[in-house]
Amino acid sequence: MFSGPWEILLILAIALLLFGSKKIRTLGSDLGAGLKGFKKSMKDDSEDDQQNNN
Repeated sequence: MFSGPWEILLILAIALLLFGSKKIRTLGSDLGAGLKGFKKSMKDDSEDDQQNNN
């Protein structure tokens, strides 16, 4: 899909121009919080399964 880092940098530059740095920063932090919550719920679910099997 991408043949090198220049294409990725170009896409990032276009995204920065379209959305602005503040919006991208907010989007990144929201994405990180979502991933953290997903990992936590997956861990809690697997611990519940292990307790139910014993």
